[in-house]
Amino acid sequence: METITNAPINLTSGAIKELQRLRAEESFDQSQYLRIGVKGGGCSGLSYVLGFDAKMEDDEVYEIEGIPVVMKKSHGLYLLGMEIDFQHGLNARGFTFTNPNATSSCGCGTSFAV
Repeated sequence: METITNAPINLTSGAIKELQRLRAEESFDQSQYLRIGVKGGGCSGLSYVLGFDAKMEDDEVYEIEGIPVVMKKSHGLYLLGMEIDFQHGLNARGFTFTNPNATSSCGCGTSFAV
């Protein structure tokens, strides 16, 4: 499958740095891709999917700053223009999602509605 260079989502420098750190771990399986997507559930109706996974036949493949990313084409409808960041602060630690397509989201920021 061909790698698409213009990903529908953006990773901030903080997210890229954390993902590169995770991928550099000795036990990391280098055949894994970063999977970005959505699934039904959460208090707002849809939840974000972010994790390392094997590529599936119907995935679109992207590369962002050397990080291989996979996503289902149908998820682009919900995620187009989304920004993923990584926070190290006291009030927020972990990956955060800023989605211009979300009409509402829950307090924890991991689920949304469109």
